[in-house]
Amino acid sequence: MISLKDALKLSGEEIKNLRIELEEKIKKEKQLGAYVEQLADLPLAKFGEGIPVAIKDNIQVKGWSVTCASNILQGYVSPYNATAINKLIEHNMSPFGRTNMDEFAMGSTTESSFYGKTLNPLNHAHVPGGSSGGSAAAVAGGLAIAALGSDTGGSIRQPAAFCGCVGFKPTYGRVSRYGLAAYSSSLDQIGPITQNVEDAAILYDAIAGYDKMDSTSANVEFETISDKLDPNKKLNICVIKNYVENADEENKTALLKTIEKLKSHGHNITYRNLEDSKYDVATYYIIATAEASANLSRYDGIRYGRRADSKNLKELYINSRSEGFGEEVKRRILLGTFVLSSGYYDAYYIKAQKARAHIKAQYEEILKENDLIFMPIAPSTAFKFGQIKDPLSAYLSDIYTISVNLAGLPAVSVPVSKAQNNLSISAQLIAKAWDEQTLMDGALSLENIIKG
Repeated sequence: MISLKDALKLSGEEIKNLRIELEEKIKKEKQLGAYVEQLADLPLAKFGEGIPVAIKDNIQVKGWSVTCASNILQGYVSPYNATAINKLIEHNMSPFGRTNMDEFAMGSTTESSFYGKTLNPLNHAHVPGGSSGGSAAAVAGGLAIAALGSDTGGSIRQPAAFCGCVGFKPTYGRVSRYGLAAYSSSLDQIGPITQNVEDAAILYDAIAGYDKMDSTSANVEFETISDKLDPNKKLNICVIKNYVENADEENKTALLKTIEKLKSHGHNITYRNLEDSKYDVATYYIIATAEASANLSRYDGIRYGRRADSKNLKELYINSRSEGFGEEVKRRILLGTFVLSSGYYDAYYIKAQKARAHIKAQYEEILKENDLIFMPIAPSTAFKFGQIKDPLSAYLSDIYTISVNLAGLPAVSVPVSKAQNNLSISAQLIAKAWDEQTLMDGALSLENIIKG
């Protein structure tokens, strides 16, 4: 598949031919489930002009059905573009098909979608990750040049890692959330999933920047990074030793080899343990579900999407939500409502916010003396469908990604090795807030070392 960098050099006629080629591939590979079904068959005129970029089904595109892969939003058509979409169009790119996802971005496997599961292009028996599994599968399967996803607790980085792509979560507030269906408002961030590091930087440059339409957008200085990438910069990289050692044997071996390669190419490696990961999981799920319970209260069968048959208003609310939301979404709404309820708000939610401040301070301390942090994306490679049946076990699989969102830091996943069954192993790099340049310099250096 042509890279985003090279695609941006194509003529108008060449872009048209590229889009036709992609449309044919999407139809042939429909069983992959990367795209939301009803959008894969739309005529090209619906997608506008410009380089085609796949869009996760929770980002608003004017005139498109946007459903967050949920039954409750069937029938909703977006009346406006998200800021990220407008920025794409300004940079000669355009939305090209909605990608599948876990319902309302709640999940790590893309199995909870109303439209059915997405398969991992590297091995169809294994999950593609989530919640941006459709975006990652589209890029990895050659059905998209690049894609946008959203990351609340690893939902860009983890599926990118499982599918062998590059997944980039910018600093919280760097990319506008205007037009992104909110899961957890203080954690969500839009970002790119691409074939390589340079493409990720190019797509990031297109969508980043302050937006007055978004109250969580940070009005801080922004400079493009793709034109300044320097893979030859020697960096101080702190390895989270116990996270690497606690990964399964295959991941551990690959990551240790990667660390040695970084050393041999002149990067300075130090080691540090983080012992509070169990608090990261608890903190994340208290805050995320609390915010989700508030955000999802707007889906009531009246204002948006699907409305269930009912005899009165109370029955309308109950039936619309009971029929419209899937099991995982209901589970998280219940948990979030519980931790915000009278008598439990102080015991859970306030404590979680204090723990969040502690997690952020830990990262800041490490990054005072280091340019980057190195750790796994997940404890293992992509697991098989049905392998994780207990919801709590699924939550624990996010152990290496969620703390980055709690701290609001930028992070990227870069493939470093091939595992058994044709699966991929990736490393995660984390940088200081607003220092996407150093992050992607390090990521490009790592990518070049692996390819070399």
